[in-house]
Amino acid sequence: MAKPLMAKATAVWLVDNTTISFKQIADFVGMHELEVQGIADGDVAAGVKGFDPIANNQLTQEEIDTAQNNSLYKLKLKFNPAASGEEKRRGPRYTPLSKRQDRPNSILWLVKFHPELSDGQIAKLVGTTKPTIQSIRERTHWNISNMQPIDPVALGLCKQSELDAIVQKAAAKKAAEGGVMSDDERRKLVSTEQSLEMDAAPKIPTAIEGLETFSLSNEPEEEKDDAPIMDADSFFNLPKGGGDEEDEDDPRS
Repeated sequence: MAKPLMAKATAVWLVDNTTISFKQIADFVGMHELEVQGIADGDVAAGVKGFDPIANNQLTQEEIDTAQNNSLYKLKLKFNPAASGEEKRRGPRYTPLSKRQDRPNSILWLVKFHPELSDGQIAKLVGTTKPTIQSIRERTHWNISNMQPIDPVALGLCKQSELDAIVQKAAAKKAAEGGVMSDDERRKLVSTEQSLEMDAAPKIPTAIEGLETFSLSNEPEEEKDDAPIMDADSFFNLPKGGGDEEDEDDPRS
């Protein structure tokens, strides 16, 4: 049930200007019956000025008369067409002044690590405008050289559950399109909890990159039939024989 505006001030006015029971007033304004009785005794809401529900289009005089004549009757808030749907209306997300300077950094983080998110999703998540997002995507932002990608959750611009919900929506759209995703893309499109549960993909250290076929086993490789057989003489190109003649001609002997 909808409650009236300025509930305590409305209760003060009803206590001072009507004979409606405390229980009826408490049910109408959403307070406890003893609290309404405290208003009548002067112990609660001292100094609070009454708020006229009739002048402010919340009650009619006929509704008040009916409640005064029947102690079991429950007051009903007057229907106001101007306020219809007001509780469902959501404006742009409010960002505190102390965090607005960090908002471009969060946009850069989302653009870099979640390129699948649309400009509308990012704008709704961190409370920004599409031209700002587009300038960061195209790196034409006036402060792009000084920007650093920072997680919007760490900055307090959104909740982790909100980020995960948008990422899950992007993942469902990607799957519906039938696109093949790499491991990195798959990790970006899932929530934080699911990403942490995934097995780490094996990666080759940079120091031994390119030595994937190197083997440390002692098994000799099969020798090729057409490979020439090398002996010591052919390797060092030593002359064959004649060793004795060289010894006889040696003037040092």
